[in-house]
Amino acid sequence: MEVTVELLGILFLVAMLAGWVDTLAGGGGLIVLPVLMVSGMTPVQALATNKCQGFIGTLTASVTLLAKGKLKLSILPPLMFYTCIGALLGTWLIQQLSTDWLQWFVPVLLLSIAAYFFFVPSIGETETKAKIKDSSWARFVVPVVGFYDGFFGPGTGSFFAASRVALLGKELIESTVIAKPLNFVSNITSLLLFAAGGQVVWLVGIVMMVGQALGAVLGAHSIYWGGARLIRPIVIIMCVAMSVRQLWMLL
Repeated sequence: MEVTVELLGILFLVAMLAGWVDTLAGGGGLIVLPVLMVSGMTPVQALATNKCQGFIGTLTASVTLLAKGKLKLSILPPLMFYTCIGALLGTWLIQQLSTDWLQWFVPVLLLSIAAYFFFVPSIGETETKAKIKDSSWARFVVPVVGFYDGFFGPGTGSFFAASRVALLGKELIESTVIAKPLNFVSNITSLLLFAAGGQVVWLVGIVMMVGQALGAVLGAHSIYWGGARLIRPIVIIMCVAMSVRQLWMLL
């Protein structure tokens, strides 16, 4: 790929938008990945470089939320451990296999999430009865989402938050906050493994890290400006828009 000043400027703005969206609702990677592939990267390089800029966004959001006193650190260590294990396995596997089937699978998955949020309008407004134990969610659901992030990634924040709301009955805002440090762990784990394989385009990644950080700071504050009323429609819009775009490109 030919890296120009103009291209870097566009990717900076794309990363900033993705950082804001990803912090609020997840799915920022679905904005970044198509742009990176259009710029000339291979699919694996695009996935790896997306982790490079994505981890700084989730780190910035996590630190911002921690500074605002919104993160419960006591529950994070086991969740981060299971996330790391899943991300390691997913990142290793994606470098061994063809990823063509994901072009169809991911849009279907994201449309399912959009439908869930649309048809259950009160989701996450108040706590409800849990369907499984917290320990079961940590041991079985969290590593699966971590694996997905290592294997592909876009929408991971949505999957962490949505699964916590649906299975544990937690509020959407709290679940979105908890998703940030978990998404950071899966991103940094995946990035390190991709970097060891020489897949990251560092110049592009570093420029996008700056844009992602700025967007994440705005997103972390936006969580509490609009609450669930802001997060819910963004989840639906992003899932539907990116799914339709991906399916349109395949037809």
